[in-house]
Amino acid sequence: MKLKSIYYIIACLPLLLFSCKSKTQPAGDEEAAVASQTPVTVTTVNDSSMIDYVDLSATSVFLQKNFVKANANGYVQKVNTQLGHYVSKGETIFTIKTKEAQSIGNSINVLDTTFKFSGVNRIKAAGNGYITQLSHQQGDYVQDGEQLAVISDRSSFAFIMQLPYEMRRYVQNNQDVQLLLPGGEKLNGKVASVMPSVDTLSQTQGMVIKVNSNSLIPENLVAKARIIKSSRPNTASLPKSAILTNETQTQFWVMKLINPTTAIKTPITKGIESGDRVEILSPKFSAKDQIVVSGNYGLADTAKVKIVQ
Repeated sequence: MKLKSIYYIIACLPLLLFSCKSKTQPAGDEEAAVASQTPVTVTTVNDSSMIDYVDLSATSVFLQKNFVKANANGYVQKVNTQLGHYVSKGETIFTIKTKEAQSIGNSINVLDTTFKFSGVNRIKAAGNGYITQLSHQQGDYVQDGEQLAVISDRSSFAFIMQLPYEMRRYVQNNQDVQLLLPGGEKLNGKVASVMPSVDTLSQTQGMVIKVNSNSLIPENLVAKARIIKSSRPNTASLPKSAILTNETQTQFWVMKLINPTTAIKTPITKGIESGDRVEILSPKFSAKDQIVVSGNYGLADTAKVKIVQ
């Protein structure tokens, strides 16, 4: 009798184990399902102004330089200017005493007081500007036609922007251009003229940009000129982090939520990129569509997600 009871218990033992296993199995499946959800954050499409632009280098120059030259052989008697000084048109900047006057002194005037010979020539500035080169000082001997100084004409100040020739269609005469100086100062300029030649190596063409500024800007200062290629006043855009692409960057897509826990791969066509925003040309998303913006990397075409704040 006891032997039959033992056999009975042994026979029922697998049934008991199977029953316990079947009761605990759903909990494990539920935990696995929860664990398979990827935490993500979402965003929506916004209408914003998008501008596609390129920054090019522009160098400050004085287009017109006046060369001050001696008008006789003699000695520099007086220099009335210094490097960097501003001179006005007609201002006397050099006084030269001819070598003949230096040799004979006032002998002629002693012989004939009505002659009034001094032998002193005054050389005046031909225009307004800054002294950017000073070649002689007081006491130097100079020859007729020898260069004494260089005056950079203030009215000829401009920036020369080197524009790649393939971008020529984006820049026209009288077009407004914004310049950004080192230090953050911004200047508004206008394209005044176009250089008639192209650099052989870089294939860039010089554009003369005139600016209105009361501050003294030195020559050879390199600024950034912003050229606008295209603009969209109101267009749909998404953050760059929401855009996914393949290794060759020939296909682009986003992960769009079709319900609170499922995101699907949605191919897109992108347009202008400006800052951290990308224009979405197609498809046309609605304002209610939720797009995964973080946690989207590596997701399958259809993925289970969990929205987190």
